[in-house]
Amino acid sequence: MRLAAQKLARPLLQGSRAAALVHASPVQKQICRRAFSDSSSSSELPESAPVIKQTRWRNFLQILGLTTLVTVVGGIGGFYYVTQKERHPGPQLPFDKEKKTVVVLGSGWGATSLLKHLDTEDYNVVVISPKNYFLFTPLLPSVAVGTLSTRSILQPTRYITRHKTRTVSVIEAEAKSVDPVAKTVTFTDNSEIQGEVSTTTLPYDYLVYAVGAEVQTFGIPGVREHACFMKELADAERMQRQFMDCLESAAFPGQSQQELDRLLHMVVVGGGPTGVELSGELHDFLEDDLKSWYPELAGKVRITLVEALPSVLPMFSKQLIDYTESTFKESKIQILTKTMVKEVKPKSVVLQNPDKSIVEVPCGMVVWAAGNTGRQVTRDLIAQLPTAQTNRRGIAVDDHMRMDGTDGSIFAIGDCTATSYAPTAQVASQQGAYLARIFKQMARKEAFVARKAELSATVNQITGEEEKKTVVAELASVEKQLTKLSKLRPFQYSHQGSLAYIGSDKAIADLPFMNGNVATGGVATFLFWRSAYLSTLFSLRNRVLVANDWLKVKIFGRYVFILVPSSVLFLITPAGAQGRQSRRLTA
Repeated sequence: MRLAAQKLARPLLQGSRAAALVHASPVQKQICRRAFSDSSSSSELPESAPVIKQTRWRNFLQILGLTTLVTVVGGIGGFYYVTQKERHPGPQLPFDKEKKTVVVLGSGWGATSLLKHLDTEDYNVVVISPKNYFLFTPLLPSVAVGTLSTRSILQPTRYITRHKTRTVSVIEAEAKSVDPVAKTVTFTDNSEIQGEVSTTTLPYDYLVYAVGAEVQTFGIPGVREHACFMKELADAERMQRQFMDCLESAAFPGQSQQELDRLLHMVVVGGGPTGVELSGELHDFLEDDLKSWYPELAGKVRITLVEALPSVLPMFSKQLIDYTESTFKESKIQILTKTMVKEVKPKSVVLQNPDKSIVEVPCGMVVWAAGNTGRQVTRDLIAQLPTAQTNRRGIAVDDHMRMDGTDGSIFAIGDCTATSYAPTAQVASQQGAYLARIFKQMARKEAFVARKAELSATVNQITGEEEKKTVVAELASVEKQLTKLSKLRPFQYSHQGSLAYIGSDKAIADLPFMNGNVATGGVATFLFWRSAYLSTLFSLRNRVLVANDWLKVKIFGRYVFILVPSSVLFLITPAGAQGRQSRRLTA
């Protein structure tokens, strides 16, 4: 019916609607009205769908924008709250003479983990360390080549202790001796500016010995005099200065080809994670920055990694060792395995090859990353207990990290101990957290002991039968708790995996999975390596600084300058001026 009406009205639709209605008969007018009505209604129907779709799309965008705004504002607000809370700690409880004193020696991985987890409400805590900060050592090779700034991987010890329930005393000093019989620690202020008193002795009830270790040179001549280490912040700064000096000396006019080859040859001794990561970081600097700022030296710098064992990274799986060696081969990093260092000279290193032949290799810099040994204060402490302490590698401890040969008042954790675990940051960190739980358990035990003595003294004085039953029941409950608290669980190490950066934005990871391990390497593992280290950093401040440094290096590259001792930057003066000017870097 509608189609017939439209056919009859089609001649009228050729002109305007007004003209058609004027000249049409009544029947035609009615047909025309129906046709126009149906046509207009049908033409409006398809236009209504886009309007509905546009409205829905607009609502979706509004909701999305509002959600994004709330998320951004909430994130900024949360970030501001956390940072302000870290910067402005609240009031703390003062020292309590009734509480026992725990003295912590050191500020490394073990000591810092202990301080982070320890409930200071139960004890008076004193920290004694030659450094008033915690150093994130896994990223130290990145500092040595300028990928990260020094302050990004430093966490002041007071940033942790000021957020504890009770006041923690932090003393910047070096422990000189420990008397396990008198239960005292003697320490000395070795800073440049000293007061009237620079040496004193402090008594303790419990001592946490976490002084770490020092570099092992194996008695090889010239190592301490001519090699750079990679253990402390000063070591990274020294290596950076020497590396840049080699480049600047090589760029000096008139150098012979033989001298250029020597100056631009960098030797890294030690095929563990530190040596491998440092070699990878050096390669990245050469590829990313040297070509831009020292084009005349590009392609001339050589890196050699020396390892006495049959392979590098012996703690990793064979698959990852092969992957690392192939990556180093592509990066033109030479690996010398089964090769021993016999002497380090000012301008060369003497090596013993696998065939026992001796060769002297000219080089501009030697970096030593080949092991640890106990500090002098540790050796002196061991010497006081010759019967119980017979291990030359470090302090012998029991399953609860208590020093053998003592009355249980000395606990030792970290690299200063001789245990079946590898001397890694992961082990020391777990030992510190374990020790915090032990101290909490001992504090609870002492509280129940005091309560038991109080109940035992009053139970015989009570005459009422019901009241006496209540006290006896409570006494039985206290004794049950004491029996439970007297059983200390032994330390159990939980291996979380091994990570190492090998340069060229690649990393390797040996991760535990089920009853085996998962070995992976490449760019994706490098991203995992970075995220794992970011999450391991102790504070939000360090995470932001490290992430910011990585971003800056990606955009602007590394800084090319000479960093001198005490964080003093030497700047060349303008032409005509004499000497050099120095500026102290501020935080």
